[in-house]
Amino acid sequence: MLAIRLLAEPERLDVLALPVQPAVEAEPSAQPVPVTAALPDGVADELAALLPVARLGGAAGQTWNQIRPGRVPARLFPFGIGAGDEAAWRTAGAALARAAADAEHVTLPLPAAATPAAVRGLVEGLLLASYRFRLGADKAAPALAAVDLVAPDPAEYADVVAGARTTAEMTRLARDLVNMPSSVKNPEWFAGQVADAAAGIPDLHLRVREPDELAAEGFGGIVAVGTGSANGPRLVELDWRPAGPRMHVVLVGKGITFDTGGISIKPRAGMKLMRKDMAGAAAVVAATLGAALRQLPVRVTTLAPLAENMVSGAAFRPGDIIRHYGGVTSETTNSDAEGRLVLADALAYAVREHQPDLVVDLATLTGANAVALGKRTAALYSEDDRLAGDLLAAVDAAGEAAWRLPLPTDYVDYLRSDLADLFSAPAQGAGSVVAALYLREFLGELRDRWVHVDMSAPSWSEGADAELTPGATGWGVRSLLRWLETLGET
Repeated sequence: MLAIRLLAEPERLDVLALPVQPAVEAEPSAQPVPVTAALPDGVADELAALLPVARLGGAAGQTWNQIRPGRVPARLFPFGIGAGDEAAWRTAGAALARAAADAEHVTLPLPAAATPAAVRGLVEGLLLASYRFRLGADKAAPALAAVDLVAPDPAEYADVVAGARTTAEMTRLARDLVNMPSSVKNPEWFAGQVADAAAGIPDLHLRVREPDELAAEGFGGIVAVGTGSANGPRLVELDWRPAGPRMHVVLVGKGITFDTGGISIKPRAGMKLMRKDMAGAAAVVAATLGAALRQLPVRVTTLAPLAENMVSGAAFRPGDIIRHYGGVTSETTNSDAEGRLVLADALAYAVREHQPDLVVDLATLTGANAVALGKRTAALYSEDDRLAGDLLAAVDAAGEAAWRLPLPTDYVDYLRSDLADLFSAPAQGAGSVVAALYLREFLGELRDRWVHVDMSAPSWSEGADAELTPGATGWGVRSLLRWLETLGET
């Protein structure tokens, strides 16, 4: 991962990045942002002359590469910071990481007025936009290996840079897990990756239930979905237990390591990216690891129900009745609505065995998420206005996007079954909403302290955009960590 150093004086000036911002008055070009570090002779004047010629307006994400043969610096990168808030600096950092990808090292003097939030955004943008996932040789790998941030008092930003690095590392971990092809990634492999990542972190406890344990303890949804595969299901339980926690939060993430749709098989086009169907599990695991690494004073228990939804003679059938953890039964007529079945077990277990203060689940649950909100925005459901508002605020601050959708009471009728307690996959429409209503049935007395996030659409990006790179986005890690921080402050 890209190295970020905080320095009081620059050590190298071969490549220099300087922030610019929109002019205060109605000027067509940007204006330089004053920085505290001394610039080489002539650079400030050259930058001021360059901006109108380069037609840089100073918007976040704009960059320019000025070559200066035989001089110091040899390359100059003016980059726009827009409004100068955290979001703009995140976009700016991402743009700089791409523009300077062929440079080995960049020195960036920070503005005198740079806030810790701005530096946090900058570091996250640099680290997330420089992410690449490859299993083979990468001949086009960026050369950029280090960025030095120059400030008069580096200690002022040390904590925020460390926090941004942890957030980016955990987001990159989630991306790695989601991007991994399902020829490698199965429930056992995923559980092994969690064990490796958690090893040696104090006060972090891991339990992995294997198929026999799941069957014996009554996790009927996880068992049913996993029976069609030669790779048995798992339930990962990762528990961060700090001393004197201020509250206890349970995070639940859907972990379908590949989804064929089962007997209700998907078409080829709908199946080719189903390695991403465990993005919710990746996000909650990574967020919990991040909470432990940052020593947040909130107990976090993560539950990741893991299964492959495959087609075989052992696969569960449309019309089967499934008995979930705790005894509630579901009639399912669509084996491609499997995610809610494994989540139901985990939610019921969380309520019955942990009795937490709050429950949040993340799941790549429905295609209806993208139909309603497009490819960048998750759907959020909750009965508690304050809880929903707090989480939405954290999502926004983290640079991700979600929109709250309703839980209409009249749609609950769709869940009625003649054979079981619940009908798991109604076909009347409002697919994302109805899936949320189904999950709510397993929350018991915690239904008003629960948030469900359907993040199928924003879990994947088709191209590069700001801090996003093609492939898995790691959606939810940044938002959850930002939210857990606020809980630790209350």
